[in-house]
Amino acid sequence: MTDHVDQVLGPTDDTVIFIQARGMFFVTALWVLAATWVPMLGVYLLIKVAAGHRPDPADIVVYIEAALVVPAVSAAVVMLAVWRRLGWLHTSVHGIDFAATGRRPVHIPWSGIASVALHGRGPFTELVVTPVAEDYATELDGAGGHPRVRRRGTEIAYVVDVGLMSPGPEVLLAELHRRVPSKV
Repeated sequence: MTDHVDQVLGPTDDTVIFIQARGMFFVTALWVLAATWVPMLGVYLLIKVAAGHRPDPADIVVYIEAALVVPAVSAAVVMLAVWRRLGWLHTSVHGIDFAATGRRPVHIPWSGIASVALHGRGPFTELVVTPVAEDYATELDGAGGHPRVRRRGTEIAYVVDVGLMSPGPEVLLAELHRRVPSKV
C-alpha cells in the first residue's frame, strides 16, 4: 500500500463535526416502521374478513393497540442496537473521516478525493465519496462491519448516510465545497 500521508500545517481546531442525532434517528425509524407495519396489519385484517371472520369491538381495540405499540417497540429495539454506532463525519485540514451507521470509520485525505456527491432526499440522503485510488482510503479501527462501498468496474466509492446528520446535508455540502470546490 502506498503511503499518502498529507503533511498539512494548519490550525488544529478547523474540524467540523457532523453526527446523527439519536432523537431524529428514533423518530425516522418509528415512522418508517409504522408506515410498513400498519398497511401489513390492514391487509391481514382484510384477509381475515374475506375468510369469514367478523371482528368485534375488542378485536378492533387489539388491532389499534398493535398499530401503535409494535412500531414504537421495534424502533426502540433498533435504537438500542445502534445506540453507540450511529453515523458520523468529521472534516479537518487532514481530510475527511466518516463512518456509516454500524460500520468502521474511513479516512481519506483531501488530495485523495476524486469526487463527492449527495444522492437521495430527506432522511435517506447519502454522501458518496470516491477516492482517487483505493489505497488512498484508510479503514480505521473501530467496532462494526466493513465500510459501505459501491463498486463500479475498478472504481470504488464509500457511502455514508447523512440525511439525519446535524447540521444537515446542505451544511455538509457547503463544507465540502469549501474544502474541495472542484470535486463536489
